[in-house]
Amino acid sequence: MQAQEILRMLRLPELGDLSQFFRSLSATTLVSMGALAAILAYWFTHRPKALQPPCNLLMQSEEVEGSGGARRSVIGDSQQLFTHYYDDARTMYEVFRRGLRISGNGPCLGFRNPKQPYQWLSYQEVADRAEFLGSGLLQHNCKPCTDQFIGVFAQNRPEWIIAELACYTYSMVVVPLYDTLGPGAVRYIINTADISTVIVDKPQKAVVLLEHVERKETPGLKLIILMEPFEEALKDRGQECGVVIKSMQDVEDCGQQNHCDPVPPKPSDLSIVCFTSGTTGNPKGAMLTHGNVVADFSGFLKVTESVVYCHGGRVGFFQGDIRLLSDDMKALCPTIFPVVPRLLNRMYDKIFSQADTPLKRWLLEFAAKRKQAEVRSGIIRNDSIWDELFFNKVQASLGGCVRMIVTGAAPASPTVLGFLRAALGCQVYEGYGQTECTAGCTFTTPGDWTSGHVGAPLPCNHIKLVDVEELNYWTSKGEGEICVRGPNVFKGYLKDPERTKEALDDDGWLHTGDIGKWLPTGTLKIIDRKKHIFKLAQGEYVAPEMIENIYIRSEPVAQVYVHGDSLKAFLVGIVVPDPEVMPSWAQKRGIEGTYAELCTNKELKKAILEDMLRLGKESGLHSFEQVKAIHIHSDMFSVQNGLLTPTLKAKRPELREYFKKQIEELYSTSM
Repeated sequence: MQAQEILRMLRLPELGDLSQFFRSLSATTLVSMGALAAILAYWFTHRPKALQPPCNLLMQSEEVEGSGGARRSVIGDSQQLFTHYYDDARTMYEVFRRGLRISGNGPCLGFRNPKQPYQWLSYQEVADRAEFLGSGLLQHNCKPCTDQFIGVFAQNRPEWIIAELACYTYSMVVVPLYDTLGPGAVRYIINTADISTVIVDKPQKAVVLLEHVERKETPGLKLIILMEPFEEALKDRGQECGVVIKSMQDVEDCGQQNHCDPVPPKPSDLSIVCFTSGTTGNPKGAMLTHGNVVADFSGFLKVTESVVYCHGGRVGFFQGDIRLLSDDMKALCPTIFPVVPRLLNRMYDKIFSQADTPLKRWLLEFAAKRKQAEVRSGIIRNDSIWDELFFNKVQASLGGCVRMIVTGAAPASPTVLGFLRAALGCQVYEGYGQTECTAGCTFTTPGDWTSGHVGAPLPCNHIKLVDVEELNYWTSKGEGEICVRGPNVFKGYLKDPERTKEALDDDGWLHTGDIGKWLPTGTLKIIDRKKHIFKLAQGEYVAPEMIENIYIRSEPVAQVYVHGDSLKAFLVGIVVPDPEVMPSWAQKRGIEGTYAELCTNKELKKAILEDMLRLGKESGLHSFEQVKAIHIHSDMFSVQNGLLTPTLKAKRPELREYFKKQIEELYSTSM
């Protein structure tokens, strides 16, 4: 067929008439076509690019041959587990020295006073102060060896890091002390770890420690070093009970005048003993070596390239008041923001609380869906039209520069994670682990922005599942207790061989007590706990049966079920009153009515809750172990209604399902 015939069929000019055709086009049309071409060219060169994942997201882990079902990360070229990332950074002391070199003595630790910009200590200043403090400790009868444990009883701040580095510089071991563990636990830790020296931030904490000494509860404590100024009377009080009290500056000055050469640790040396609150009994001191810590962060580094000190990055600390955190974020403008899920939940709730009309909420959800569609295709950005219209204020509240958010310690809500990945326009990673495996053992793979799992194994450890017969979880179905083995797994609990044996088997596998399930992509999903122990949203473990045994002592209470959710920050309870006792108990408080009427009386419910909380406080429950709200149920739990076992033990899954509606109402009305 001739070209002219084709053109006629298409109703276009013949070839000979094409010049006339183009001359007939108006100048406006040509300009429009040129503009369109320019727009298309700009879009092709500037269109958002999807993040290229480091592996096939459909196969993020693989089975290790001959390992009994253990799986490993597919990231990395070697079949060997990661022990370190850089040859010159195999201990935490070497990690910091590398940061000093890489940064060119750049800024290291930042702090700020109210309404002031951040002030920065340089890497060299931090290194010098650590050596001076460490040398000063040696002048105060401390030994440069791994048998020397130094307590640090302080909030996160630059001096905490300086104290930690001082210990590492001279092969001493850090033992953090926490307010949340309570004074009884602090006393136990000091005695168990044979701590003679404690570095504290505030005079009030020094007073707490002195009270233990005065009661002859911690006879080994001999030196308290204070970061903040204190009155002379505190020093006199310490002298009366045989405790020397000095300022951190005085100890640093002493060390500067009597400087000692560093005594660096080996990778196999103990670096830190982290006591965990546990659920019953005394805290457990997880012993972590320098090799454990370096292996774990090297695994993160391989996946994300995000470890700060190793690369000469800088770390800013908040003022110490959580209410001023947003102001600190705006002043600091961080690029990496580690958070717990509870804070993410607050951000999510605050954003939606500001959408206070149906139209605003619809627009917010519409914008989020548009950005979430980009996230699903691997595109993470903060410069779209939706960011300009809706999300730039949210991003600015975090300083406007956040590129990466890392969350862990408790499960994060898939809804919250999905929304914030879109709204914040940054990579949001979720990890899973325990103190016993140096924090992390799984982590989100870059590019995988799905939710409902905790990622694949880190390159520093293997993970396997083992059968849990009593809970009907079987590895043949891809479910079971999560076990971890690798160079990031701890060496055991300090002076506690019995609980060490419970956690570590003969082959070096750490039994976490969590129940996991392998997903088809090779990622891990947490689905249950082996024991009736769970985490709240802020990362605290709770033993509900222990709490129930306390509350059951309340006079009007016959039965109680304590419920917690790892996506929530507090506990709620279902209470069955005693039909024989409650009427008279209520009458003493001026409340009349039949048993059925009393069960719906709001004033009586409040009185019962107050009595339960009183018992909890008297029994030493922490605030997070106390229920915040209760529902009164008039019918007893029984074998007949399926809520008790034949041995009259609570069937917790059945109770959770039976009271699902009431539990949801308690959470929704108590936020």
